[in-house]
Amino acid sequence: MPVLTRLIPSPVVVDIRPGALNDLAGVLADQRISSSGKLAIAISGGSGAVLRERLAPALPSAEWFEVDGGTLDDAIKLADAMKKKGRYDAVVGLGGGKIIDCAKFAAARVGLPLVAVATNLSHDGLCSPVATLDNDAGRGSYGVPNPIAVVIDLDIIREAPVRFVRSGIGDALSNISAIRDWELAARERGEDIDGLAAAMARQAGEAVLRHPGGVGDDGFLQVLAEGLVLTGIAMSVSGDSRPASGACHEINHAFDLLFPKRAASHGEQCGLGAAFAMHLRGAREESAYMAEVLRRHGLPVLPEEIGFTVDEFVQVVEYAPQTRPGRYTILEHLDLSTDQIRDAYADYAKTIGS
Repeated sequence: MPVLTRLIPSPVVVDIRPGALNDLAGVLADQRISSSGKLAIAISGGSGAVLRERLAPALPSAEWFEVDGGTLDDAIKLADAMKKKGRYDAVVGLGGGKIIDCAKFAAARVGLPLVAVATNLSHDGLCSPVATLDNDAGRGSYGVPNPIAVVIDLDIIREAPVRFVRSGIGDALSNISAIRDWELAARERGEDIDGLAAAMARQAGEAVLRHPGGVGDDGFLQVLAEGLVLTGIAMSVSGDSRPASGACHEINHAFDLLFPKRAASHGEQCGLGAAFAMHLRGAREESAYMAEVLRRHGLPVLPEEIGFTVDEFVQVVEYAPQTRPGRYTILEHLDLSTDQIRDAYADYAKTIGS
């Protein structure tokens, strides 16, 4: 018998709107995630404490856990603390990427579903099946179940520093380049493409690319939030990060590894990497348009704009393929020499400058 359908790993609840946080307790109860209100809520010590004060009256049966940072040790400590405290219906990660990733890992470790309540839109990890945590070797990615629910309050998003929204824009736009790399790997290496995952990730990126709004508009923030959630689900569908990670992310990882104390935000580096990668594959008009959109939203499109020289950027691009052994992108395909990278960058800078 042919397989006529498949189950898609996705959240039971996706609630993205202004004021969503005010209804958190009711949403979790209505969806039978936690009708008792017995929740383990992970927060940061700064903004998390303010949100705790606001939400605690509506969540009287919840236990609150302050997370120090975004390391593997922090996530293990969180899991151990939850085990000692008692029994819960679910874990809630309330905060930015570090808090949510710690909560993801801890929830998986204690065998509970996770509710992701994002307070910024800095990257697509809020709904992905991966927890990215710092460890003794640098930074690691750990497979975890998808969140059972995602809640994004656009009022809270607008209160966060605008750099977080800009970072999310760069990460979302990089999907377009990542899918082109996946298609290249399919043509050159016979790599399988999951058409549904590719469609979801590409359309998420295109929706952000084509939207006329800006970082202060609810309409634009809605599309960006939805795009980041869809990208996370696309990674679950494909079983890895391929729908959202190509040369753009190799360049980002190279910045982080070569210049850890000077690296910019994840999304800034991914957006710049995506625009340059599109230029490398000959999509000059698309690269220029992507650079134009990045600029309109206040993101960098040249390495000098994030404090790096041309020589350092050439070094980053040359090193980038080493960050993801086995992944085939335009960088591996062209296998450019140092001088060729330098020439390609000069042409890219001239093209987007004009």
